[in-house]
Amino acid sequence: MVRLMASKVRLFVDQPLDKGQSVLLNREQAHYLFGVMRLAQGAVLSLINSKDGEWDAEIVEAGKKAGVLICRAQTRPMQVPPDLWLLFAPIRKERTAFIVEKAVEMGAARICPVQTAFTQNAERLRHDKLRAHAIEAAEQCGGTFVPPVDDVAKLDRVLADWPDGRRLLFCDEALLDAPVSLPDLPGPWAVLIGPEGGFSETERAQLRALPFAHPVSLGPRILRADTAAVAALTIWQQALGDWS
Repeated sequence: MVRLMASKVRLFVDQPLDKGQSVLLNREQAHYLFGVMRLAQGAVLSLINSKDGEWDAEIVEAGKKAGVLICRAQTRPMQVPPDLWLLFAPIRKERTAFIVEKAVEMGAARICPVQTAFTQNAERLRHDKLRAHAIEAAEQCGGTFVPPVDDVAKLDRVLADWPDGRRLLFCDEALLDAPVSLPDLPGPWAVLIGPEGGFSETERAQLRALPFAHPVSLGPRILRADTAAVAALTIWQQALGDWS
């Protein structure tokens, strides 16, 4: 059998991937592959599912409302990011989407929207949209892992239920004059980014009192919330993650 040229199309599926495994497409996936990308029977694309790495799969049935793929060969092993959560306060829709996309690209293992005192858009947050943004980001950036996206939760409740052993990098905009320095401590971490209005004094005092929280500066300038998320993830990955 002649090896078919693989396309650049990558698709996340919530099904097992293994050699010879058949993958059934739903209506939305079939429309994307056959209607939008114009793939046909015999074409090869890449599949990921957050568990089994990346696989080449051949289209064996193509219809308007469904389709069938067969996994042919694994092209990349599973790559799980470091155990780092991103906690952030939702902002405007397009900028919240940016935060989710960049979190996936930069190796967050979990994405946790939180409602703070000055959060303005939590009630309009759509979990399904954020999950779709995460999937699309993994498909486009070559990742094999799509981090789970939590429903929005109040920050004080998240802190009250904090898991033992996980440290929290609290990005405090009040520390503008402090050097950017991370504690060299192993283990699971989380990064917390505040809303556009910053943290309230009550929240800042609560966070500073927590034994697992480590207040840090992100430099001499106040950053937008979406920029701060990218900066914090970059600093953590460089110092403690898989960039070091």
